[in-house]
Amino acid sequence: MIFNSITFVAFFALFLALWSLPLGWTVKRLVLLLASYIFYASWSPPFVVLLWISTFVDYYAARWIASEERPSRRRIALIISLTANLGMLGFFKYGGFLESNFEQLAALAGVAYHAPKWNIVLPLGISFYTFQTLSYTLDVYQRRIAPSRSFLNFALFVTFFPHLVAGPIMRPKDLLSQFATPKQASRPMLLWGLALMTVGLFEKIVLADAFLSGPADQVFKAKDALLPLDAWTGVLAFAGQIFFDFSGYTTTAIGAALVLGFSLPQNFNAPYAAVGFSDFWRRWHISLSTWLRDYLYISLGGNRKGRLRTYANLMITMLLGGLWHGASWTFVVWGGLHGLYLAVERMLTEALGPRPVFRTRAFRLAAGAVTFLLVCVAWVFFRAADFETAARILASMAAAPAKAKPLLYLNDILPVAAIMTALMIGHWRLRATSLEAVVARTPALALAVAWSLMGFLILASQGSENAFIYFQF
Repeated sequence: MIFNSITFVAFFALFLALWSLPLGWTVKRLVLLLASYIFYASWSPPFVVLLWISTFVDYYAARWIASEERPSRRRIALIISLTANLGMLGFFKYGGFLESNFEQLAALAGVAYHAPKWNIVLPLGISFYTFQTLSYTLDVYQRRIAPSRSFLNFALFVTFFPHLVAGPIMRPKDLLSQFATPKQASRPMLLWGLALMTVGLFEKIVLADAFLSGPADQVFKAKDALLPLDAWTGVLAFAGQIFFDFSGYTTTAIGAALVLGFSLPQNFNAPYAAVGFSDFWRRWHISLSTWLRDYLYISLGGNRKGRLRTYANLMITMLLGGLWHGASWTFVVWGGLHGLYLAVERMLTEALGPRPVFRTRAFRLAAGAVTFLLVCVAWVFFRAADFETAARILASMAAAPAKAKPLLYLNDILPVAAIMTALMIGHWRLRATSLEAVVARTPALALAVAWSLMGFLILASQGSENAFIYFQF
C-alpha cells in the first residue's frame, strides 16, 4: 500500500472515520496500531515479524538499561539491541552485497568460490525504522530520556503508519510523548494536513512521475554515448525527480499525521538553494542528516579531536550514510563525494575566514550554483546502475562524444527545463521563510485555485502508482 494509490485513499478514509468516533484513548491507540500493521502488512505480511522483534527487543532492552546501574550490564543490554537491529538490517539489506564482494575477493585470490544464492528480499522501510528504534535505546543509554512505561505507546512509536516506511526518522522525544494524551485534529490542522497531502501527492504523481521520471530513465538506461544536452537534461530530471519523490512522501506523511492530530518535523527545507554543502545537509533529508550527526559523527569524536580526525570523521559518516542508502559501491561513492565536498568546504572556510564578500548576494548566488552543480554530479552515482553508466554520463556532460546521437525530444527537454527553473526559483524564495508563511500571505481565492488545480492534475495523472524511490532504501 503506497500513498499514491486508490487502496491507500480508501484505507485512510476508513481509518479517519474510525478515528473520529467517540472512543476512549486506549481503544483509539489500539486501532491506530492495528491500522499501522495492516498498512505495513499490505506489502508483505511476514515482515511484520521484524517489526515485532524490533519493538520487543528495544522496549525491554531500554527498560533493562534504565534500571541497571552496573556499566557492564548496561552495555550488554545495549549490545543486545544493537545486535538485533543491525543484525536484521545487515542480513536483509547487505547480505547479498557482502556475498558478491566476497566472491570477487576470492576470485582475485585465485579461488573459484560461488556462494549459494539466497534471494534475499529487502523488507520495506527497514533502514528507517531500524534507525528510529536505535535512537530510542541509545538515548536511554545516554540518559537523555527515560524509557517508555507504556508498551503500546512504544509500539506506536515504531509503527506509526504515516512515516513508517520512508520517514521522517523520528526521535523518541518528538513522537513518543504525543501518544500519551488524546489527539484530535482541529479544523485548521485538518485543512492544513489535507493541503499538505495534496501538495505531497502532486509532487510525487505529477512532477516526479509524470514529467521527470521518463527523461531520467531514458538517459540513465541508455547504452550509448549521449549529447551534453541530453545528459544534462537526464541528470537535472533525476535531481528534480528524487526531490519531488522523497519530499512528496514526507510532505504527505506530515499531512496525514496532522489530519490525525500528530506533528511530524519538516524533512526538507529548500535544499537546492543551499549555499555550501553543510548548508545542503541542513536542508536535505534533515531527519537522516541530524541522526548521522548526533549518533555517528559526534560519537566518533566530531570536531573535538583535531583537524585530521575531524576530516576522517566527516568521511566515515558520509561513506556510511551513502551505504545506508543502498548496498552498492555507487552509493558509497556518492557518500564519499559528499564527504569530500564537506571536507574541502571546511578547509576553505578555515583558510579564508569570514570576509565581507561572502555576505553579498552575488557571492551567495554563485556559491549556490556551484553547490547545486556538484550535488548533481554526485547524483549521477546515486542513480547510475554501475560505474560504467556513471562514467559514460559524466563524460557526456563534459563534452559531446564523436558518435553521440540525439536521445531526447523537445517535449522531453522543455518540461524538465521549466520544472527545474521553477523549483530553483521556489527554493530560493523559500530559503529564509516557510510554506506556511507564504500561504498566510496569499489570497484565499488564489489558494483555492491552486489547490483545485493540483487536485485535478493528480487525478488526471493517476494510474501508474509507482513506488516511492526511497522505499528501496
